[in-house]
Amino acid sequence: MNTGKNANISQDINRLLKRGVAEIIIEEELAELLRSGKKLRLKEGFDPSFPDIHLGHMVALRKLRQFQNLGHQVILIVGDWTAQIGDPSGASAARPMLSKEQVKANAETYMKQFFKVVDKNRTEVKWQSEWFGKFTLTDIIQLTSKFTVAQLLAREDFSARYNSGRPIAVTELLYPLLQAYDSVEIQADVEFGGTDQKFNFLMGRELQSMAGQRPQQCFMTPLLVGTTGSQKMSKSLGNYIGVAEPPNDIYGKTMSIADSLILDYFELLTDVPDKDLGEFRQGLKNETINPMMLKKRLARELVTQLYDQKKANEAEEQFTRVFQRREMPEEIPEYRVSFDQFKAVELSGFGRKNPYTIKGINVNRLLVGVNLAESRSEADRLISQGAVSIDGRVISSSTMLYYNIESGSIIKVGKRRWAKVINTDK
Repeated sequence: MNTGKNANISQDINRLLKRGVAEIIIEEELAELLRSGKKLRLKEGFDPSFPDIHLGHMVALRKLRQFQNLGHQVILIVGDWTAQIGDPSGASAARPMLSKEQVKANAETYMKQFFKVVDKNRTEVKWQSEWFGKFTLTDIIQLTSKFTVAQLLAREDFSARYNSGRPIAVTELLYPLLQAYDSVEIQADVEFGGTDQKFNFLMGRELQSMAGQRPQQCFMTPLLVGTTGSQKMSKSLGNYIGVAEPPNDIYGKTMSIADSLILDYFELLTDVPDKDLGEFRQGLKNETINPMMLKKRLARELVTQLYDQKKANEAEEQFTRVFQRREMPEEIPEYRVSFDQFKAVELSGFGRKNPYTIKGINVNRLLVGVNLAESRSEADRLISQGAVSIDGRVISSSTMLYYNIESGSIIKVGKRRWAKVINTDK
């Protein structure tokens, strides 16, 4: 017997089941399956209503990759069928139904980002419509007969909406059953996701037992707190770091996270050894380590994972030059636009002492025009917060409608967004 090899496998399994894990149902059974040498089928489903992946999703995806490294197979289920009927996925209200075209486009974007973390060669992609597209009314009725309304209303978000008098569509009540049936269809050994998916995972275990299959193990990862240090990471809250964002943005956003998040991010998003994490924890407690140095290490780790070491080094150099030395980046996006289309309406009048004429560029419209703001309302908000400067001068609300901008001016929004505007009228 190769005791050294067995010891290494045991260490790998222990680390797999302990670090970055919120709950496993049932941990002892999963450990036994891993020791058995069986190639496990790992279920990961996603709702293509929202195609972008952020670091919060990456916590579970990294676990999938770790299982793959031990020889196991990921089955990625595209929820194209449930997305077309409206998928609550733990939301407090029903989500809109999507067309087949929308689902396909979102799925393509999702998978491109998914495979930045998970090994594509050890992943099998399944579309729900492969089995649900053949379902008849009889199949649906047979599926619903296996569970009671009381069981479904035990799900926390359904219960809250029911008790508050908010509507719950019958199609939404079907969703946990459909997700559970996915596990039966692919004969899942383990299902992965956040703690908010626990109810649906348990439904899958129950339905598999009814179908004569071995119940899947439920592998739940912690919900990552967003960059501001309070609520969970969410695109709608704006406290997220996307896995497909440019390296400079990932690095810069990581440097802006709350100090209280440093250790959690290291533990959940990197492979930095536990021994090092212990030293980081002690150093922060004793104030012998500068949090900024740890954030730099964290930012390098994340960019290297999602891109490569070269991009990580370049992002760090950019951050040092722009934010620590207060220098402009070497490369600033250049926009060639007609200044005439952004001119403010000329206004003339009499002040307390002299006549006046107001003219110039409408700054909030220009910000939208060069992709520094998504809308004029967002541009107004950025300006009111003092987040916009032109050629080093902060723009105030009183000057936003009539600022005189020269061709070649540099616009800066926040800490990381820049634009150079060239007037094509001349």
